[in-house]
Amino acid sequence: MALAFAVLATFAAAATPTTTTNLTLHNLCTHPVWPLVTANAGLPAIADAAGAATRLDGNGDGLATLAFPPGAWSGRVVARTGCRGNGSSRCNTGDAPPVTVAQVSVHGAGGLAEYSVSLVDGFNLPVVVTPHGFEQGRLCPSLGCAVDLAADCPGDGGRGGCMAAGQAEAFKARCPDTRTTPTDVEATPQRCIHPAELKVVFCPLDNTSSTH
Repeated sequence: MALAFAVLATFAAAATPTTTTNLTLHNLCTHPVWPLVTANAGLPAIADAAGAATRLDGNGDGLATLAFPPGAWSGRVVARTGCRGNGSSRCNTGDAPPVTVAQVSVHGAGGLAEYSVSLVDGFNLPVVVTPHGFEQGRLCPSLGCAVDLAADCPGDGGRGGCMAAGQAEAFKARCPDTRTTPTDVEATPQRCIHPAELKVVFCPLDNTSSTH
């Protein structure tokens, strides 16, 4: 089943910025995760996205920093759980819905970066995106879902996590700074100018995710 990700805002073509942004992935879950960073159609892959960051160990030990390509770039980050080997074979969660999706766009016009966490395709573990090193005076909040929605989710046919069907209102009530429908927008801003880093944290608060 193809993932039905919410469409990211399209950036106008921009000159290569003088300040580039890094993507940092940090796993605070008690179990390992296998992150997958995927560029939107027509954009280059992030170097080493399928290498150094193939597996991130749990309890804060798993940490990887990747460089975004220098031009305007957008894509998504998911964390798979229960993978075999290097994650190239089937995983317990994250290789198909339900899956929590971090959406990012960087190096837009004027150095604009946008970021969000989407539950449109369901939930498999808590994810928060936090910008660092942005220009002074800009509001760049952390956004996402820090709670384990799967702990009390209705049955989902054995896929693990929590399917999105019929859950949009419940998701929004517990994680208001996420996107729960394709047209949803967070109540708080989700954009920065020239951030040095976008940090995606898995299980940021309660590292007892139930879907591993």
